Amino acid sequence: MSISKNRVVHATILAVTLWLSPGAHAADNPVVKEMEDYLEMVDYMGGTIFPRQIAREDWKDYFVIDARDADQYAKEHIPGAVNIDWRQVLARRAEFPKGKMLLLYCNSGTLSAQAAFALKLAGVENVLILQGGLSQWKAEGGFDASRRATQPAKH
Repeated sequence: MSISKNRVVHATILAVTLWLSPGAHAADNPVVKEMEDYLEMVDYMGGTIFPRQIAREDWKDYFVIDARDADQYAKEHIPGAVNIDWRQVLARRAEFPKGKMLLLYCNSGTLSAQAAFALKLAGVENVLILQGGLSQWKAEGGFDASRRATQPAKH
């Protein structure tokens, strides 16, 4: 297998560009330092919770944020959830009630995880991500997920 001269030139240009870019020397960047500190202290699950871990009667204790776009929210959402697009969560953090745990979700957990990460870097500590998002919530039985998970298996 031979590598063309053209590919080698492009790879070299890309490597030099990346090396010279501001991000390559990020050690002095305070944002990068905050991310490093966060990653040092975060646990393996990173602030996630499964739908089955929340009993039906405990959902009222959460400020549930649907981090998907307005069209997706309009089609279906977890009852009681407030729609705040994942890109706006950080900018709208002053709207969050004090003393309640924030529970973010999207379709699968990917976008809500990014929003939660931004909130945690901004110093918001009371943030959880609904593992698996709306898809997992529905698959586990919605508000009945906890009850279903604790019932004995039927044979």
